Amino acid sequence: MREFPMKLKEKSIINVLFCMPCVFSFIMIIVIPFCFGVYYSMTDWNGVRDTVKFVGFAHFKTIFTAPDFIYSFLITVLYTVINLILVNVVSFMLSLFVTSKIRFRNFYRVGFFVPYLIGGIVLGYIWQFIFNNAVVSIGNSFGLEFLQSSLLSRPGTVIWMMSFVNTWQYSGYIMLIFVAAIQSIPDSLLEAAQIDGANYIRRIFHIIIPMMANAFTISLFLTLTSSFKQFDMNLTLTTGGPATRFLDTPIKASQLLAMNIFDTATANRMAEAQAKAVVLFAVLAVISAIQVSVNKRKEVEM
Repeated sequence: MREFPMKLKEKSIINVLFCMPCVFSFIMIIVIPFCFGVYYSMTDWNGVRDTVKFVGFAHFKTIFTAPDFIYSFLITVLYTVINLILVNVVSFMLSLFVTSKIRFRNFYRVGFFVPYLIGGIVLGYIWQFIFNNAVVSIGNSFGLEFLQSSLLSRPGTVIWMMSFVNTWQYSGYIMLIFVAAIQSIPDSLLEAAQIDGANYIRRIFHIIIPMMANAFTISLFLTLTSSFKQFDMNLTLTTGGPATRFLDTPIKASQLLAMNIFDTATANRMAEAQAKAVVLFAVLAVISAIQVSVNKRKEVEM
């Protein structure tokens, strides 16, 4: 190919041929199933019948008046906001720690990253045992009334415990992104600031953070999408419980949006579940696009 120069059209054909396997896989695995999902969300399909009836936007009208879906949507937004703050703050602090001149910093990097390798199913069962048994035993032993019942059994604390577990697992992964960004900052820039009299705190806020703007764009996007789609840890840690009331209707206090969709589907209301999934996709796509757009503008300003 190098010996025989090709025309621009021929090069374009070759480029397309090389891209075809990836494009074909994307269309078959993502695009076509998504289109079918949008179609089924407008039918009365229950996952069993071969014939379906077109009902239009009836399911969308139903879910936006359903207390369980509204609550799951709101609690998912709250859960996502908490994670955006906790995960990124903890990850940033860990990245500063492991990029300092402390001894065994590589060992600490590995240790902080290991929880991310634990699957969400196993993670949920491990922390469920800790909260329901170990923490309660400590509360009983030391007479701490607040800890004498499981923190997962209270509607007011369960979402915070889920965010705590997610932060424990996910912060090590985001930390590596921050570490790479910090290491890309020229040492001469930090040394010049130090010579000019800038202390460590000022160097963090005026040099390190602005130079890490692209890393924050990636970390916020990953945290946002993973929190909105959280399912496996939610299933094993709380199973959506405990019970509470919302709009005078009994609902599950920690049932995030993905689990609400799963419970709807397992009740043979497949079309309604698919309508909820379409709403989740649309909301997540819009919020992610806005977040990336805003962060990209911040990168330019910094």
